[in-house]
Amino acid sequence: MNKISNYIRESYHELLEKVTWPTSTQLQQSTVIVLAATVIITAIVALMDLASSYLLKLIYSFF
Repeated sequence: MNKISNYIRESYHELLEKVTWPTSTQLQQSTVIVLAATVIITAIVALMDLASSYLLKLIYSFF
């Protein structure tokens, strides 16, 4: 039981004093970057889906 309480105490101390938390501005910038990357990757996947769908329809039309 002593090991568990020691672990919890050390974890709490680390969260308060050793971890550097982002500022509000940094957090907003990171969020915008993640959202932009998500939109770009979604567009790429959608284009790949449309292209493969068109290609398969073209191939199936020969049979």
